[in-house]
Amino acid sequence: LIHTTTLRLQTFGGPRIPDYGILSHTWTAGHEVSYQDMISISLNPSHPASQEPGYSKILKTCEVARDAGLEYAWVDTCCIDKTSSAELSEAINSMFQWYQAARVCIVYLSDLPPTRSLSNRMPRCKWFTRGWCLQELIAPRNVRFYNCRWDFIGRKLDTNVLELVSRISRIDEAVLADSSILPTLSVAKKMSWAAHRETTKPEDIAYCLLGIFDVNMPLLYGEGQKAFMRLQEEIIKRSNDLSIFAWGHPETTRPVEEGEDVNSPSVTQTACCDLFAESPSNFSNCGDLVLQTAPAQRNFAFSLTNNGL
Repeated sequence: LIHTTTLRLQTFGGPRIPDYGILSHTWTAGHEVSYQDMISISLNPSHPASQEPGYSKILKTCEVARDAGLEYAWVDTCCIDKTSSAELSEAINSMFQWYQAARVCIVYLSDLPPTRSLSNRMPRCKWFTRGWCLQELIAPRNVRFYNCRWDFIGRKLDTNVLELVSRISRIDEAVLADSSILPTLSVAKKMSWAAHRETTKPEDIAYCLLGIFDVNMPLLYGEGQKAFMRLQEEIIKRSNDLSIFAWGHPETTRPVEEGEDVNSPSVTQTACCDLFAESPSNFSNCGDLVLQTAPAQRNFAFSLTNNGL
């Protein structure tokens, strides 16, 4: 954590972690401040990294947290030693819980200019297109939004902001207001929230969803799309929700017409597909799928073996 007054990094472990504010933002390549940079700045305040826009972002985050009565803040760019694969893995697997436990989540929309018409400008913000920002929107309850000048523009639970953010993100207001209801929602519905989001590294589109599905798995950068396959395998180990197989390619799938032979080539060739989806984008049309509540459906057990499902 960063001490919001001294700006020095402090390490805490175990259950006695102080209250803290946490930043949610989009990265600017080449201009963020790393853990090593923060150590260097603490030793030499005139270090070149102190001139980076990313450092100004850290200073403003600490200022906002301090004004909220918080002694500590957490920023992903500089509070994780990314040279340590073990620390990075722990951080990514714990990220949802860290955002959920924060006293306040500070969302900095660097591309949102001062405006009286949030409904016109906010949907264009890059923050709503990034994979990592999904859990950062859902997990914390107390979320405060700031524009490019760090002007406060509203809280997530403010009625007008909640309605707007729900419309932009395609996430139900009830979920945005209370992340504890996530287990009651279908896998396909939750996947659909990430359908139009992107990550810089292909593996991260899977890793950024670990907290949403309450699963943990090791990070293997370099595996590419296999990461999303592994995520789906981990999900079915914990859930009997068949909606994980309800994905489809809108351009290649279609409903069977009344009276049409389901064994005809036009149907079978269209319907044939892999068991698992390639990415969350395959779930883009699954936002309305609900979790089955009938006992017979809920208790239908299945598992993945070397011979298939």
